[in-house]
Amino acid sequence: MTGNLYDINIQNVVATGALNQEIDLSSIIMAFRNVEYRPEKFPGLCFRLKNPKTATLIFSTGKMVCTGAKSEKAAGIAIRKVVRELKEKGIIEKVKPEVIVQNMVASANLGKEIDLEAAADFMENIMYEPEQFPGAVFRMSDPKTVLLLFSTGKIVITGAKEEKQVFEAVENIRTLLAEYDLLF
Repeated sequence: MTGNLYDINIQNVVATGALNQEIDLSSIIMAFRNVEYRPEKFPGLCFRLKNPKTATLIFSTGKMVCTGAKSEKAAGIAIRKVVRELKEKGIIEKVKPEVIVQNMVASANLGKEIDLEAAADFMENIMYEPEQFPGAVFRMSDPKTVLLLFSTGKIVITGAKEEKQVFEAVENIRTLLAEYDLLF
């Protein structure tokens, strides 16, 4: 999802799903080419889809973690598509997984530069150590997100569980920075 005003782009959505049944991961290896499984390195199997372009980790417990989706909707589509393919091959019984978004990563651009030094002096819940990292880390309580603020006006938003929270976080930080006269 893209927001025009601040060039907001969802970069990655991480969502989970549960099949509520044990899965024989080796049977998935036999049935599909688009999977990776190296049990000596990692206990989960990676099931890749081209559309939507995602990677879904599947564990023998029936738990799934989908990464790489560009929206909440795409994450749900990806998990349901993996489940449908596993059902079609007879690997799992019929199930409708509950898809829960765990985290979103988005980027935005305020179109104005930010005075990070002053922000660190005047604002609460902000950490800025330019010798260690070029951005300031701002912990927003509502919506509960973490924002990386860069002097260029670019922002990275993490921790949102819904797309609307990303948009709220960007609007809230823009308002806050404007109140402190930190945008130029």
